[in-house]
Amino acid sequence: MAIQNTFAEATDTVVKEKIPFEGMDFTWQNGSDRRTNPILQTKYFTGSVIVDANYTHSFNNPNDNTVVGSTALARNNEMEVSCASLGGDFYYEGARGRIMTQFGTRSTVVPRNDYSVYRGQYDLANAYRYISEAYGGYHFNVWYGINVDAGMFMSYVGLNSYYQVENWEYQASYTSDNTPWFFNGLRVQMFPAQKLKVELWLINGWQSYGKFNSMPGAGFNVTWCPNEAVKLLTNDYYGSDAAGIPDRKRFHSDNSFLYRYYNNPTSKGITKMAFSLTGDIGFENGGGVTAFGGSGGPAQNFVSGMFYNRIWFAKSKLAWTIGGGVMTNPGRYLVLLPTGDASPLPNPNDPTQTIGTHPFTANPGDKFTGWDASTNIDWMPNQSITFRAEYVHREANVPYFAGAGGVTSPTGYTTTPLPADWKPDLVKSESRLIFAVLFRL
Repeated sequence: MAIQNTFAEATDTVVKEKIPFEGMDFTWQNGSDRRTNPILQTKYFTGSVIVDANYTHSFNNPNDNTVVGSTALARNNEMEVSCASLGGDFYYEGARGRIMTQFGTRSTVVPRNDYSVYRGQYDLANAYRYISEAYGGYHFNVWYGINVDAGMFMSYVGLNSYYQVENWEYQASYTSDNTPWFFNGLRVQMFPAQKLKVELWLINGWQSYGKFNSMPGAGFNVTWCPNEAVKLLTNDYYGSDAAGIPDRKRFHSDNSFLYRYYNNPTSKGITKMAFSLTGDIGFENGGGVTAFGGSGGPAQNFVSGMFYNRIWFAKSKLAWTIGGGVMTNPGRYLVLLPTGDASPLPNPNDPTQTIGTHPFTANPGDKFTGWDASTNIDWMPNQSITFRAEYVHREANVPYFAGAGGVTSPTGYTTTPLPADWKPDLVKSESRLIFAVLFRL
């Protein structure tokens, strides 16, 4: 999980001794809060306001303006409010809580990838749709602090933050975009030393509001920052996340190294340079599949990596980032399935398929590989605003991205009847420009 300057993870503000990571500057880190101090802070509450608005142009020009294969973007060639969040952190004599609402396209884009909501009733996708984080807990003054929290919290598997204002790039590489943004359950954060965090999870599952089977998911995070220029972390998970297949177990290991290799804040030119390197490996085994292929069934695994380098200059008010990544995912068990057309589920008893008459298959053995590259320029006149211009190119080994014909109907509208010979227009590559305004107070 991102350190976030310890605003949300540290002890009560009234406790001055033994604060984890005290005095260390993490504002440069990919996936972390870049603010040097919170503005909306009182004795018992620190508020947060986030607005993420963007315009993205796809050079494929799909006729329905639908973005495929992204959790950050939803609409092409239009202005969209991706995320508008209000909330903050509450604390009183050890009691602690955090509530962050979410409105905008992300409140639809992210829940649609959770198929646990098809199990049972009460429409969990809508019950939780407008909440990104909500948990309550207690802080114990042991070591450098122990926090026990229950509710919905960020996972940060894949390094990137759920909030784009904390990331170096806008469109995340496959490693981040295909791994979970949130967990629903219980966590214990322990700070046994000033520069070390160990976090344990007991959760419903892999980015799921509910449970797919009877077994909950479990995992842990270890984050070590020997000094403010280095961050090492690992996130590891084990669970049963295939709907109706309890014998299929999932393991995933996510590992990142961040290094600020140059720092000269008084320079009139380059002020900082840093890179982030992330590598993931995971698999599913049992229930008709094997981790890397064999007599037990087709291969079902995930191997990916991403690298980004960032340079700050002009008194750190400007920054240039370049990077990208690769992914291979036989079985497609973590691939973001393309949005289907407007028709109902062809088989409503199968909760694992994409909505529409032409679902993107995720059968055991179906191969998926992809790579991406991006570069951007950020202008950051102060700690609360970022103006970003980004170019990103993505490729896949199979038709996956929205082509000129879109993925909705011949006209692009959901109200148009589908001819018998129509199918979504998917292509193997896409290039796009993203212009984003990222505000945080």
